Amino acid sequence: MSQDTTAAAITVEVRYFASIREAIGRGSETVQTRAATLGALRSELIARGEPWSTALAPGRAVRMALDQTMSGEDAALKAGAEVAFFPPVTGG
Repeated sequence: MSQDTTAAAITVEVRYFASIREAIGRGSETVQTRAATLGALRSELIARGEPWSTALAPGRAVRMALDQTMSGEDAALKAGAEVAFFPPVTGG
Protein backbone atom coordinates (compact mmCIF):
# COMPACT_ATOMS: atom_id res chain seq x y z
CA MET A 1 0.00 0.00 0.00
CA SER A 2 1.51 3.35 -1.02
CA GLN A 3 1.31 6.43 1.13
CA ASP A 4 0.24 9.76 -0.29
CA THR A 5 2.96 12.25 0.61
CA THR A 6 1.02 15.23 -0.70
CA ALA A 7 -0.20 17.48 2.07
CA ALA A 8 -3.95 17.57 2.49
CA ALA A 9 -5.64 20.87 1.78
CA ILE A 10 -6.64 22.90 4.80
CA THR A 11 -8.84 25.95 5.15
CA VAL A 12 -7.46 29.13 6.73
CA GLU A 13 -8.89 32.61 7.17
CA VAL A 14 -6.64 35.26 5.64
CA ARG A 15 -6.94 38.90 6.69
CA TYR A 16 -5.34 41.86 4.92
CA PHE A 17 -4.70 45.20 6.61
CA ALA A 18 -3.87 48.81 5.67
CA SER A 19 -2.19 49.29 2.25
CA ILE A 20 -2.25 45.54 1.55
CA ARG A 21 -6.04 45.48 2.02
CA GLU A 22 -6.34 48.49 -0.29
CA ALA A 23 -4.17 46.86 -2.97
CA ILE A 24 -6.01 43.52 -2.85
CA GLY A 25 -9.44 45.10 -2.60
CA ARG A 26 -10.77 43.05 0.30
CA GLY A 27 -10.24 42.74 4.02
CA SER A 28 -10.37 38.97 4.30
CA GLU A 29 -10.98 35.71 2.50
CA THR A 30 -11.20 32.02 3.25
CA VAL A 31 -8.41 30.15 1.49
CA GLN A 32 -7.97 26.44 0.72
CA THR A 33 -4.23 25.74 0.80
CA ARG A 34 -1.70 22.94 0.84
CA ALA A 35 0.92 25.28 2.34
CA ALA A 36 2.60 24.01 5.49
CA THR A 37 4.00 27.38 6.59
CA LEU A 38 3.19 31.09 6.45
CA GLY A 39 5.93 31.60 3.88
CA ALA A 40 4.51 28.88 1.65
CA LEU A 41 1.03 30.41 1.92
CA ARG A 42 2.42 33.81 0.96
CA SER A 43 4.08 32.19 -2.08
CA GLU A 44 0.78 30.50 -3.06
CA LEU A 45 -1.03 33.83 -2.85
CA ILE A 46 1.69 35.58 -4.90
CA ALA A 47 1.34 32.85 -7.56
CA ARG A 48 -2.30 33.88 -8.08
CA GLY A 49 -1.03 36.92 -9.97
CA GLU A 50 -2.28 40.47 -9.53
CA PRO A 51 -3.05 42.04 -7.12
CA TRP A 52 -1.45 39.53 -4.70
CA SER A 53 1.84 39.33 -6.62
CA THR A 54 2.49 43.04 -6.08
CA ALA A 55 0.96 43.47 -2.61
CA LEU A 56 2.79 40.47 -1.11
CA ALA A 57 5.92 40.49 -3.32
CA PRO A 58 9.02 38.92 -1.75
CA GLY A 59 10.92 42.23 -1.77
CA ARG A 60 8.16 44.11 0.06
CA ALA A 61 8.18 44.56 3.79
CA VAL A 62 5.18 42.51 4.93
CA ARG A 63 4.51 41.48 8.52
CA MET A 64 2.63 38.28 9.26
CA ALA A 65 0.64 37.04 12.21
CA LEU A 66 -0.67 33.56 12.91
CA ASP A 67 -3.66 33.39 15.27
CA GLN A 68 -2.93 36.98 16.37
CA THR A 69 0.74 36.31 17.20
CA MET A 70 3.52 37.90 15.15
CA SER A 71 5.18 35.05 13.28
CA GLY A 72 7.94 34.32 10.79
CA GLU A 73 7.71 32.60 7.44
CA ASP A 74 8.52 29.22 8.99
CA ALA A 75 5.48 29.23 11.33
CA ALA A 76 3.40 26.08 10.78
CA LEU A 77 -0.15 26.42 9.46
CA LYS A 78 -3.02 24.36 10.76
CA ALA A 79 -6.63 24.02 9.69
CA GLY A 80 -8.79 26.87 10.92
CA ALA A 81 -5.86 29.22 11.52
CA GLU A 82 -6.21 32.97 11.13
CA VAL A 83 -3.41 34.52 9.10
CA ALA A 84 -2.88 38.28 8.84
CA PHE A 85 -0.71 40.21 6.40
CA PHE A 86 0.07 43.87 7.03
CA PRO A 87 2.76 46.45 6.34
CA PRO A 88 5.17 47.50 9.08
CA VAL A 89 3.55 50.17 11.26
CA THR A 90 5.39 53.23 12.46
CA GLY A 91 4.32 55.51 15.26
CA GLY A 92 4.19 59.25 15.06
